[in-house]
Formats: sequence, structure tokens, C-alpha cells
Amino acid sequence: MKLPIYMDNHATTPVDPRVIETMLPFFTEKFGNASSRNHVFGWDSEAAVDRAREQVASLIHAASPREIVFTSGATESDNIAIKGIAEAYAEKGNHIVTCAIEHKAVLDSCKSLERKGYRVTYLPVRPTGLIDLARLRHALTDKTILISIMAANNEIGTIEPVREIGQIAKQNGILFHTDATQAVGKIPLDVEEMGIDLLSLTAHKIYGPKGVGALYVRSSKPRVKLIPLIEGGGQERGLRSGTLNVPGIVGLGKACEIAQEDMKADGERLTGLSQRLKAQIVGQLNEVSVNGDSLQRLPGNLHVSFAYIEGESLLMGLKDIAVSTGSACTSASLEPSHVLRAIGLEEHLAHSSIRFGLGRFNTEEEVDYTARRVVEEVRRLRELSPILRARKAKMKGQANPHSQESAS
Repeated sequence: MKLPIYMDNHATTPVDPRVIETMLPFFTEKFGNASSRNHVFGWDSEAAVDRAREQVASLIHAASPREIVFTSGATESDNIAIKGIAEAYAEKGNHIVTCAIEHKAVLDSCKSLERKGYRVTYLPVRPTGLIDLARLRHALTDKTILISIMAANNEIGTIEPVREIGQIAKQNGILFHTDATQAVGKIPLDVEEMGIDLLSLTAHKIYGPKGVGALYVRSSKPRVKLIPLIEGGGQERGLRSGTLNVPGIVGLGKACEIAQEDMKADGERLTGLSQRLKAQIVGQLNEVSVNGDSLQRLPGNLHVSFAYIEGESLLMGLKDIAVSTGSACTSASLEPSHVLRAIGLEEHLAHSSIRFGLGRFNTEEEVDYTARRVVEEVRRLRELSPILRARKAKMKGQANPHSQESAS
């Protein structure tokens, strides 16, 4: 086992060596612009992009590779989907329904639209992070043009009822977008079966390169219309102009292909590893709570609150283990994450929470070492906790109500 250990795979993943090997020729040998139609360099690049489009489409069971639009990542995909729909369907309505625990790329896109006069409903969630489908139905109006609910949460790992949301959307003639950044490649997703009209994904969460992602846009039943955010050369059917990042796109395609082949085995192994980590931590420490749904959760996700300690102090004590206190996109803030506030976690527990994100390359040995170090560090920090000392003293006094009188 080598130190440091990486257990923050929800923030990003290492690039799979098989992905790197596939990408390398497109930096030095097949480096053409995919829009260059006059020579073999351009043809080779275009063919590679077409192949990657097929690989992405296959992973999410899209009806056609042409429904895949390449972007710089899921944040851009979310922005295109939400703002592009808002503009394209403005004559039909101005209401969007989303969820309180969405990624900031969705929430901030919605807030941007609110400043332009759109109405947005932010659905609350249950303590497990699951949305209430009855509340969703009740929130819809004749002006609702889009439902945007994530497939799985990036902090607590809860998997939302995507199929049921898709059915509700279809019954009401409303488009459905899902930010599937954390779910793609980890759990089965079928855009046709689940009634998904737009889906955002990125490469770097599935062992591909950073800086490349995709947006699935349904082409029929119904044909989804979008107003592009970026205009220029007309690439990607005019929905996302700009010279294509061919090496990155090739890497995304290969990462999707590997994920499709290995999803079942990876999922079973990661579920086993996260359960092993949980059992060792919970079995040796009291006043530990696991956040998120116990059944509907991502393989490899473990989000834990440790009473009487600060999460940041625990991170500093675990210098040889890479974990996080929440989303990498909001980790600079000292405030508890909006996700933990939304599930009703008390502030002191929100500040004591750690997210473990296990990935493809983690081992049982790393899990055992991590559990041991976490237990040691939590015990050390609790010994230093004035709150815990005061609580113990109070409990001791309550257990011996005459001790004060005896002492006097």
C-alpha cells in the first residue's frame, strides 16, 4: 500500500490507464481539427469523435449518437440545458421545478433565470435526500416548461427516483433534465426507458480526463429545442460552437465504454468496500451517523457525521488520506453545505461531516488503514473537545446527585 490514499472520487477520479492509452495518438499523430474536411488528419479526428459519440450514447441508451453534444463538462451541460430550454420555450411558460440539493451549476443557472423574470420552485427533500413525488406533482403548473432533478447527489450519494420523475414529466407534457454527473457509469441509466429529455455528464467522474463532458438532447418524441449559449463555427449541430477537444472526447468515449463493461463488477466491489469502511468506523465509535439513503445510494459513497469534532480538524489529522467535507465546488466556504442544511442536519453535525468517495482503484488494505486512522483521530479530537468534556461532567453529576453535597 502506498501513501497518500485517495478517497475523494466524487470530486474527481484518476484517469484510467486504458483511457490514457486511447487518447495519446490524438495529441501527436492524429492531431487534426475534426472540422477539417479536406485531408486525412481531419477525417481521422472526425471519425474518432463519431466513435466517442457512439460510446457515450451506448452507455445511456440514447436512440442515436447524434443526440450527444460534446461540451467542456457537466457545468456547461447544465447551463446549456436549463438556460437553453428557458429561452427556447419562453412562449410556452416561465416556470422551472428543481430540487434544493442540486449541484450549484443547476441552482445558480436557475437563480440567473429568476433575475430575468422566470419562476423557479426548489423542492425540499426528505432527511434521506429523496424528493417527495407528491410535492413534485403539486408544484407543476400550466406554465412549467422544465423539471431538473439530479440522478444522484454528489455529497450524500442518494439516488433519486429518476424513472418516476420521467413518468410525471411525460404525463404533464413537461421536459425533464437530469444532472447525472455522479450517476453515469456507476448505476444503469436508460434515457428512453426513464423518460429523460436532457442529461448532463462529465468525463472526470468516470476515470476520464478533465475539461470534457456531454449533454444528451432528445431528438424525437419530443424533439427538444435549445437556444445555444455559445455561437461561432456551428459545431455540435450549432448547439455548442468551438473547435472540438478531440483527445478529451476520445477519452470520454473510452471511459464510457469501460464503465459500461465494468459497471456491475465495479458497483458490487465498491458497495462491499464502503460497507467494510462503514462497519469498521461505526463498530468502534459511538455517536456516528451516516447521511443519505441507506438503500438508494451510489456505490462507493459514505457520508458520515462525527459528533463533537470539527470536520476540518479531522481532515487536517488525516493528512495521508484524501477525503473531503463535501462538494469540491463549495469546499472553500466555511458554511455547512446546502445539501446538509436541506436534509435537516443540525449545524454542529453538518460541520463534523466527512465524505468518503471510494473508487475503482481503492483496495481493502486502503479501506482498513483509513478506518483505523479515522477512529484514532476522532478519539484524539474528542479527548480535546471542551463540549464533550462538559457533557461528560454533566452526565457524571446527574448520575451522582449527592456528590456535590458530600464534597462540601
